[in-house]
Amino acid sequence: MAHQTTVNHGQIDEQKLHGFLHQIAGDLAACSAGFMTNLGHKLGLYRAMTGAGPITSQELAKRTQCHERYTREWLNSQAAGGYVEYLPATQQYYLPPEQALVLADENGPCFFPPALEVSASMWFDEDKILHAFKNGAGIPWGAHNGRLFCGVAAFFRSGYAANLVQNWLPSLEGVCEKLQQGGKVADIGCGYGHSTLIMAKAFPNAKFYGFDTHEESIAAARANAEAEGLTNRVEFHVTSGKEVPDLQFDLVCFFDCLHDLGDPIGAAARARQILAQDGTLMLVEPFANDKVEENLNPVGRIYYSASTALCCAHSLSEEVGLALGAQAGEQRLGAVLRDAGFKHVRRAAETPFNIILEARP
Repeated sequence: MAHQTTVNHGQIDEQKLHGFLHQIAGDLAACSAGFMTNLGHKLGLYRAMTGAGPITSQELAKRTQCHERYTREWLNSQAAGGYVEYLPATQQYYLPPEQALVLADENGPCFFPPALEVSASMWFDEDKILHAFKNGAGIPWGAHNGRLFCGVAAFFRSGYAANLVQNWLPSLEGVCEKLQQGGKVADIGCGYGHSTLIMAKAFPNAKFYGFDTHEESIAAARANAEAEGLTNRVEFHVTSGKEVPDLQFDLVCFFDCLHDLGDPIGAAARARQILAQDGTLMLVEPFANDKVEENLNPVGRIYYSASTALCCAHSLSEEVGLALGAQAGEQRLGAVLRDAGFKHVRRAAETPFNIILEARP
């Protein structure tokens, strides 16, 4: 028989109750808005509005070959959320350039819609996650719904394109100079290979190797390398971080993945072994402060949620199962690197979504 929960109504603060109801209504609206945003992206509605100025629902429907009534209702949902502006006098809608940069510019620095695919994958995997909560079992990355892989790859690609070559690599001591002359780079946990290929295009004299355990992602990475014409300098292989071949790399990178591993210390120790004597490790991780109370904000909320369903779940599916989580913070990450044999660890750069650590033997 199910346990019946009874709340003592006499203990309720009415003002706090109404405040929380307002908050949770906003959360429900955000869930619905996520689906609407995904529709706008996949139907090309945002792209059609970009640079178009004020536009009617009839005009937008015609441009995108969509049904006008659906389009009008979608526009009203977007206006209610502040994604587009509504002009009552003319019954037109307008997508400001700031919103367009986030919602329509797929090659821009802050393109956001792919992140919604990650949220969708969690709903599809609900039964697996419920089961894992009860028995403590892990959920391997490859066991998740397919929306996860393409969503993660596309979302991270925007941040890497905006920061990797422009800010993160220059923040590392002597690395850019080395790669301009040549050298070898290992990208461990490369996924679809976007980070690998961004670096390869920037440093035409260097050789790049991407490694990941997920065969479908490696297949996508190889296709991306072929599309970019980089197969002569970029290789992708299916292997774990602890089994990367000993090629003596000048730079070893972990992009948003070390915390996912069951044995991050072991993977970092292997990275230490395959580094050249004067090599560098670059660790890119989700931004987090060291204390829970310092991460209780919207970014922390996103990462703790993803960490519950995805990051800790994958780590617990592997040996050791350390389950660092996506909000490990600099102190814990630094401890992992030092336990792996790195003596010099420092914060090299950061963004609102990422922290970048440099480690040397």
